[in-house]
Amino acid sequence: MATELLLMENVPNLGNEGDVVNVADGYARNYLVPKKIAEKVTAAARARLAKLMEQRAEERKLELAGARALADKLAKASCTITVKTGEDDKLYGSVNNADIAKSLSEQGIEIDRHIIVVEEPIKELGVFDVKVKLHADVNATVKVWIVGE
Repeated sequence: MATELLLMENVPNLGNEGDVVNVADGYARNYLVPKKIAEKVTAAARARLAKLMEQRAEERKLELAGARALADKLAKASCTITVKTGEDDKLYGSVNNADIAKSLSEQGIEIDRHIIVVEEPIKELGVFDVKVKLHADVNATVKVWIVGE
């Protein structure tokens, strides 16, 4: 038998929020309904879903606005990282996303190091443009100066 459910959030390989899907009774009874991922199709469930979708849309707008503001702040910022160098200006070690996040936090810009995208660790002196993925729709670029002691 199959049960008809209204999805309250996105479920991989099943459907998106607001879709009406048919699933096996056990899957509905043991997983989807207890975890409040889906509900039986009723007028009340549709009303709750509509309210939930409005709240999530508002949250997404606020997140996007915050990400754009932070992107503007990052575009104006640049960070200078001083590293030890050996002969011929070769670095001891490398500069990675954690070093860049620390340098930005010293300037008062707090961002998670995991959203800083460094394709490969920086192993030479110079100026580099580093991408920061703030939101699914917003990316920023930070100018990073690597200078020797």
